[in-house]
Amino acid sequence: MDLTELRVFRAVVRHRTVHGAAVALELAPSSVSARIRGLEESLGVALFARTSRGMRPTEAGERLLPWAVRLLDQAEQARADVVGSGPVLRLGALESLAAACLPGVLARLAARRPDVRVRVVSSVDRAELLADVSSGELEAALILDNGTALGGLGFPVPPDPVAFVDVDDVPLVLAAAPGHPLAGHPRLTPDDLARERLLVNAPACSFRLAADLLLGPGPERVPAGGPSVMRAWAEQGLGIALLPDFAVASALAAGSLVRLPLDVPPLALRLVWHSARETLPGLRDVLYAAAS
Repeated sequence: MDLTELRVFRAVVRHRTVHGAAVALELAPSSVSARIRGLEESLGVALFARTSRGMRPTEAGERLLPWAVRLLDQAEQARADVVGSGPVLRLGALESLAAACLPGVLARLAARRPDVRVRVVSSVDRAELLADVSSGELEAALILDNGTALGGLGFPVPPDPVAFVDVDDVPLVLAAAPGHPLAGHPRLTPDDLARERLLVNAPACSFRLAADLLLGPGPERVPAGGPSVMRAWAEQGLGIALLPDFAVASALAAGSLVRLPLDVPPLALRLVWHSARETLPGLRDVLYAAAS
């Protein structure tokens, strides 16, 4: 086994197809296929089952994956130690958090661990980030969640053991256009929203999941789009929206939106990583340095 073969193997596990792995690694598909064949021949076992829906790791492939992640990590640590560079933290983040929440985390890391180099990978897909954490493509990822266990917001969690630390709170605001009938109430409950039109994004969106969890099934769900679209529609009186404070702060200050008096708990800005990677020297300390 060589490191290139292991890197290719890890990418195929992650992307499930030769083509997807080739794109991610910037290699020709034929080169990816050749590397996988060479690795299988050297080990004398099949690492993938080729199916119409992609390449699925065999039992041998599943056993090899944690070894591949560990060996690639150790090789990167060895290189950093030999050349005298600091550790590299490959950090994934949801795109919705990149502008408002990620800078504070990076600033804390820079102040507390100036030796750490951070490479940020953004994605609109939470499942993709969690899969990259499981496969070792990322050391950690920033997501939004709720409760004391991973997935409390209602999204599927990876089968691998995952650890996390909450690094910040993300306040939520139930916003509406000025003059909305509910704005004059002293205090609202979810039952008061039963006849309202609630602007929402895709089902997997963190703010859609938060609305389902905190507001219940009463309000009519009106598909709109991402936070900026939901905010714009709410400003036009097309519905109410449950959004993070950072997405509506300017509109509230300008008076184009008002805060409805419903108490909602904040979401947790959660840094997650694969539990097995805590054995990497210093990684846990680096991750906890991101906490407020």
